[in-house]
Amino acid sequence: MSLSTRFRGSTVLVTGAGSGLGRAIALAFAAEGASVAVAGRTAAPLDETVALIEQEGGTAAAFTADVSRADDVRALVRRTVERFGGLDVAVNNAAVLRGAGRPVGDLDPEDWRAMLDINVSGVLYALQAEIAHMRAHGGGAIVNVSSNLGAHLRVPGTGGYAAGKAAVSVLTRVAALDHIGDGVRINTVSPGASEAPMSLLPGETHEERAARLTTPLGRLTSAREVADAVLYLASPAAGSVVGTDLVVDGGAAA
Repeated sequence: MSLSTRFRGSTVLVTGAGSGLGRAIALAFAAEGASVAVAGRTAAPLDETVALIEQEGGTAAAFTADVSRADDVRALVRRTVERFGGLDVAVNNAAVLRGAGRPVGDLDPEDWRAMLDINVSGVLYALQAEIAHMRAHGGGAIVNVSSNLGAHLRVPGTGGYAAGKAAVSVLTRVAALDHIGDGVRINTVSPGASEAPMSLLPGETHEERAARLTTPLGRLTSAREVADAVLYLASPAAGSVVGTDLVVDGGAAA
């Protein structure tokens, strides 16, 4: 990890950072000099993310939290600020995919509730806790991770997940308008199928996934490409980008 200076001196919070896109995003921020708070429901994978950051010379700390609980998220922001002295950037990435392949008429109510609780309410609770700190301390940048499924693309058997991610896209845009006057700049990245565990079917190999999930680009998006999009939106280079939904999916939803 070659440390650069784009985010040096900044504190970044990443939810869902124990694996996949969240881990890639956390590693990318650390590589650019940020102190990174990595959050999720299970300690062991978060500790692995911290270890990967630290072995490359970066700074990170792990905090367990369930984003579907508003009290947990408020405590997460408080602990991040206590550990690192502030909060400059937040990436709300935590999400689950349940009931994949089931048509809407057969979607299990428990799967539906779980996706709404984590994928939608979890983003709302995180936004509220992050905004509360940022608007009282000079502003900041927030990037929500949505999906090309939902507002941009519909696929059979993904109704609950797509509905939740469409809600994240709209919530982000309204929040961006509500809080840019507070100095809080809010945007969304909407990845397509990427090289992350969530896109693998049970028992599927990486090669089988690549063959199933074709794109006009001719390959899957890498986790690092998604992370690069997040870092751009969080950076001063995107200072005039407010309420956008940046689709990173190799043209799948074009």
